[in-house]
Amino acid sequence: MTDPRRALPSMDRLLQEPAAHPLVAAHGRAPVAHALRALLDQCRAARAPWPADWAARAAAALEVAALPSLRPVLNATGVVLHTNLGRAPLAAAAIEAMVAVAGGYAALEFDLARGERGSRHVHARARLAALAGAEDALVVNNAAGALVLALNAAAEGLPVAISRGELVEIGGSFRIPDIMAKSGARLLEVGTTNRTHLADYEAALDAGARAILTVHRSNFRLEGFVATPAPAELAALARARGVPYLYDVGSGLLADLSAHGLRDEPRVQEGTAAGADLVLFSGDKLLGGPQAGCIVGSGAWVARCRANPLARALRADKLTLAALEATLALYDDPARARREIPVLRMLTLDEPALRARAEALAAACAAHLPARVVPGEGTVGGGAFPASRLPTSLVALDPGALGADELARRLRTGRPPLVARVADGAVLLDPRTLPDDTTPLVADLVAAALRG
Repeated sequence: MTDPRRALPSMDRLLQEPAAHPLVAAHGRAPVAHALRALLDQCRAARAPWPADWAARAAAALEVAALPSLRPVLNATGVVLHTNLGRAPLAAAAIEAMVAVAGGYAALEFDLARGERGSRHVHARARLAALAGAEDALVVNNAAGALVLALNAAAEGLPVAISRGELVEIGGSFRIPDIMAKSGARLLEVGTTNRTHLADYEAALDAGARAILTVHRSNFRLEGFVATPAPAELAALARARGVPYLYDVGSGLLADLSAHGLRDEPRVQEGTAAGADLVLFSGDKLLGGPQAGCIVGSGAWVARCRANPLARALRADKLTLAALEATLALYDDPARARREIPVLRMLTLDEPALRARAEALAAACAAHLPARVVPGEGTVGGGAFPASRLPTSLVALDPGALGADELARRLRTGRPPLVARVADGAVLLDPRTLPDDTTPLVADLVAAALRG
């Protein structure tokens, strides 16, 4: 039997074929050659003959390759702070602020009034400090960076007391002990997993601890026989012993969401009011801004962080600072913040509004496949409010013979991609995390997915 691989065409011959000419004109010779080489390799691996529709296959591969790897998606999972999907969507004001400084030059480190070099650390500083009730503030590129910087500035080479119940893994296999080690601080564990008392910290200070760190358990809860000192108690102890108290509150919650059933997550203002010297948190979680690490607290300790050489390595760029400052400005009016910051708007949607959205979405999708509204739950995500569930109305799509997993896959690979949940043989869409005006688009994506 003749091996079909012997009959495979050469690259030169393929590039000279008339069918290749429009591909080269549209994409360039090198990308077309790469796509054809990949197709040749597939044929060799499968011992298959050269396909008659090779030009169409190459065109499809080139079209996919031209897409950016980082592209927008529609989030229908009901997870508001979906880490894998970029956490907090930005407010329109934040997007406008980013665009305004992105297309040209900006006064990032230039004092316009004095006509001389300035500091990027002035941007968002005053607003962040005021909202937190702190003396000063500093913005770096992410929350883990804020923790590394604060520990390095406060306790490089020195032991830091932290409860064993707070030695958490924060995601991506990164753990608090590892981050502390990289900061140069030395870990001094106190208490037990479930119970740590003030006396444990006192003993640690007697043994040489030169700082106290509290890390909020943002991605899980301990219940039952548990105990931990209040932040105000630890701040008083640290102050009496002349050591700094660092409090990582995690999610950056500035708004009071208790009226919406969301409790047990420390607000940034509570950390500063408790007397912590440095309070650390994320910008892209419950605050609703861009990825950033925020440090607020006493003027002396924030200044020490700002002067640390690591501050330059961890500094935020102009787009981050512009988006964060614009987001913080919305908090001047709490009602406006809830209305215009997408995370707060999604978290405070009431059941009647969700039900109406779900019914409209189900009606639009029903033109293409069976769809019904069912009760369900979403989550906050992002390691915030881990025990809280968000009651919602879901749209359940019946995929028929196609199957739920295949329909979900086709939706994920659509344009734009739509990420949904699969449960009990149905594809579930949560309107909470979908933009208000995307109902027709979602229905079109469902129709396209059914066509394959």
